[in-house]
Amino acid sequence: MLVRPGTLEDVPAIMALVRRVVPLMQAEGNQQWDATYPNAAVFARDAELGQLWVALEAGQLLGMAAITTDQEPEYAVVGWDLTEAAIVVHRLAVDPAARGRGLALGLMAQAEVEARHRGIATLRVDTNVQNAATQALFPKLGYTLAGEIGLGFRPGLRFRCYEKRLH
Repeated sequence: MLVRPGTLEDVPAIMALVRRVVPLMQAEGNQQWDATYPNAAVFARDAELGQLWVALEAGQLLGMAAITTDQEPEYAVVGWDLTEAAIVVHRLAVDPAARGRGLALGLMAQAEVEARHRGIATLRVDTNVQNAATQALFPKLGYTLAGEIGLGFRPGLRFRCYEKRLH
């Protein structure tokens, strides 16, 4: 597996991956993503800002994540200090055909690499309450549940917030 920065040229493959992921998410009751979010413009912006990361096997793009410092204002609801610098993982997804092969682990490990590189000791992530896979993954990686929030840009959905402190 190779994890590398994503580029604008990766956006079509990412959107193809999203089209494979969304129906499965929705079938599992997870409405976090739909036909309008995330879209190509979101991933293009991630690439332009240098915060898009992709995971590949044998040259095939099989996973992606935005590794950012963007914290949602609603994170304050769980007691997080939004003035504290944090690496935040958004839009993490793995191709359904490649689940269980460590791609999500590789992308989450890249978030830690970015945090250490930038001298940031806090990592944060949120996930839809219906996303059982990430709710199992994050604690295994040392993240602790901080609480649950709503997000203004995804009305009607609830999200669990997780945090990890690097030593």
